[in-house]
Amino acid sequence: KTMEQNTATKPIRCKAAVCKVAGQPLEMEEVEVAPPRAHEVRIKILCTSLCHTDVTFWRLKGFPPRHPSILGHEAAGVVESVGDHVHEVAVGDTVVPVFLAQCGDCPDCLSDRSNICSGLPAGRPGMPRDGTTRFSFAATGEPINNFLGVSSFTEYTVVDVAHVVRLDPGVPPEKACLLSCGVSTGIGAAWKVAAVEPGSSVAVFGLGAVGLAVAQGCRMRGAKRIIGVDLNPEKRDIGKRLGITDFINPNDIGERTVSEVVKEMTGGGADYCFECIGSTSVMAEAFQSSRKGRARRLQWRCADEHTLARHP
Repeated sequence: KTMEQNTATKPIRCKAAVCKVAGQPLEMEEVEVAPPRAHEVRIKILCTSLCHTDVTFWRLKGFPPRHPSILGHEAAGVVESVGDHVHEVAVGDTVVPVFLAQCGDCPDCLSDRSNICSGLPAGRPGMPRDGTTRFSFAATGEPINNFLGVSSFTEYTVVDVAHVVRLDPGVPPEKACLLSCGVSTGIGAAWKVAAVEPGSSVAVFGLGAVGLAVAQGCRMRGAKRIIGVDLNPEKRDIGKRLGITDFINPNDIGERTVSEVVKEMTGGGADYCFECIGSTSVMAEAFQSSRKGRARRLQWRCADEHTLARHP
């Protein structure tokens, strides 16, 4: 408590991996993290993971995020201090930050048919309420831009409370960090977007973190047959542990197309197909694998991949 009282209203100096030039290696720097303002939470990061979206934006030139910046948006941490008007979480709470806000008051947050908060739109530089940053270089005071409202490649970060979800402290942080993005994307696509029915047949194209989460979501929804499609043969066993019932490796089916194999396995096509790679050719194959006359649900992976899922 004494330490919390000493640091709550003061800047914290810590280490962060800073992206100074697009496509160049991140540099470990001592940074200063300002105390949280109203509606903000300062978090001690316990664990962060690397998402494909981080890599995508790291490579981009002449496009947000502006440099220098602190990337990262999949993390788990502990609340170190809170600003005024924060009632949702308290100091000591285990949380996951998420880059899609949920203010809880705007028409889109109150609607079951929307998944993007219009009260605090995503993608704007700086903190969502005032556009400023809470990061600076400790040596020079030069500001450092944040990323997607999270910036988790640092020991401490400041996040708007609308971007924070409280978590049971018993969840291991190395697993909890995946809930920030990849897992919620996949499970959200199956559970909320497609609303897969019990007994359905499903084909999941690409068994990365998002695709495996889709398989889990479909299993949780009661899907009877979940077909995983991936070029990596090791994904067969991993997928079986996480929900798939059948596996297709496109390299092992000869002259046939994946859609032909899926239609043969399902008697005319899968009820739902999820494309989790970000390839137009695979997306077309997913459409071809869908049963005619059924709603087709596709989930793709790209720079703004996670807009298909909405955190609780």
